[in-house]
Amino acid sequence: MTRVKPSPTSAALALATELRAAGRDIIGLGAGEPDFDTPQAIKDAAIAAIAAGATKYTPVAGAADLKAAIQRKLQRENGLEFAPQQICISNGAKQSLFNLCMAILDETTEAIIPAPYWVSYPDMVELCDAKPVVLATGIEQDFLLQPEQLAAALNERSRLLFLNSPSNPTGACYSGAQLRALGAVLAGFPDVVIVSDEIYEHIHWADEPFVSFAAACPNLADRVVTVNGVSKAYAMTGWRVGYAAGPEALISAMTTVQSQCTSNACSVSQAAATAALDGDQAAVATMSSAYRERHDFVVAALNALPGFDCRPGEGTFYAFPRVTGAMRALGMADDVEFVQFLLNQADVAVVPGSAFGAPGYIRLSFACSMDELTEAMVRINRAISA
Repeated sequence: MTRVKPSPTSAALALATELRAAGRDIIGLGAGEPDFDTPQAIKDAAIAAIAAGATKYTPVAGAADLKAAIQRKLQRENGLEFAPQQICISNGAKQSLFNLCMAILDETTEAIIPAPYWVSYPDMVELCDAKPVVLATGIEQDFLLQPEQLAAALNERSRLLFLNSPSNPTGACYSGAQLRALGAVLAGFPDVVIVSDEIYEHIHWADEPFVSFAAACPNLADRVVTVNGVSKAYAMTGWRVGYAAGPEALISAMTTVQSQCTSNACSVSQAAATAALDGDQAAVATMSSAYRERHDFVVAALNALPGFDCRPGEGTFYAFPRVTGAMRALGMADDVEFVQFLLNQADVAVVPGSAFGAPGYIRLSFACSMDELTEAMVRINRAISA
């Protein structure tokens, strides 16, 4: 436990909330949470489930209705076919990822994690006594893992590769060709499981349609675990429903892990998630369009700031600018100090890039109103130009 750190993004959210409660006018750009409400039809389905008495345990791996909805979703949107026993529904995609780590990692193994990474990946690996092998990708390579990097890192101890596309924190997304290039390397290492974290799948605006890793590399299907959920696309973060789909043996092991820690995800939330996946998807498109508009504004505004360099993303609701120029101009040692400066001088809360394995960057969430974003950019400009 001394190796594991609390989530920096959760800490940023808690600090912003605490400062607001103390009377500070803080603009919080740290949280990875949609500012939209859960669509009404989904809430109505939950209310109906409560009224119908759907408040008991479900099977550990999830209710049959939701499994069927996930099967339909994966076939319809990703071209992937799964049997019910190849799906495990969890208390959020985070638990699905942790279940997998617990099922296959130990002190003799390594997990490859491209950086910038979602903050929880390395600590999940550490909790399993395995070794995180972090491969740095910078803005010059579009924050994407290159096949030659992967080939150089793989060895007989490698057991797991994390891929997150679209990426938290960078917004970068792999094309089908880029996934196939990575798959060609992985074909020579049959003991490596690939976990494809696709939680931001529907918040995506690249010219090429989103491609799931399992669809891009069908020859690796017997060792690909696809993880997704309803939190981001349907503004359902608090409902805590995620899922994993993959080889039956892996899913069975993950279900066993889950059976001994949380059992099933909330029955009412599962009913709501079924309605989300099977229902009208217009709200998903509306929210994604709003995020795209905010993205375009924020990226342009950040690139206009002295010492900032921001790559446009292909999805998510994050911007990940390099701020080393601004740090040098202000005489600051690292991105943690720079983030503290923005909080103290601009009343804007963001997360340091070092939390994501990328020192010299910061992450800003634009899952908030255009008015807040506009004011935040004014405040940051004023603070660093003073």
